[in-house]
Amino acid sequence: MTQPTPDTFKAQIAQLTAQIAGRPLDADLDTWLNQTHGPASATYAALRASCVAGAQEGWLCNREGGGLRYGRIFKPADDLHGYSVDVVDMKDVAGPHHVHPNGEIDLIMPIEGEATFDGRPAGWMVCPPGSAHRPTVRQGRALVLYLLPQGQIQFTG
Repeated sequence: MTQPTPDTFKAQIAQLTAQIAGRPLDADLDTWLNQTHGPASATYAALRASCVAGAQEGWLCNREGGGLRYGRIFKPADDLHGYSVDVVDMKDVAGPHHVHPNGEIDLIMPIEGEATFDGRPAGWMVCPPGSAHRPTVRQGRALVLYLLPQGQIQFTG
């Protein structure tokens, strides 16, 4: 595999968002993503490799605050089917509470230990529109990729 770049990463995301465009963010999508693009899949391996490389090289997670490294690499765009893309590096920490007006799709990628995100292991987690949480990584370190429809997120504290 060639070294991941922001352009190749965007192409990977665009291939995925093309498959989920127009689908409701619900339990059925959560199940489908984990069955089709879960931790044993080539999609997961490629996205994880890009996220690890991007975090190491500084084109992902290029901001820091509150014990988190984070950053929005792509704003919502037509080629991403209206999704924005953020990646956060979290180690045994809870992030700021927020609401997902249009829902949120998370890809959980443990990096150290048996890291879980909101109690979920490696894989996908779909949060429906109107849901809220304080994103929490326990038992290690994880990179978490966030796909937000229209980039919508409301921080509440």
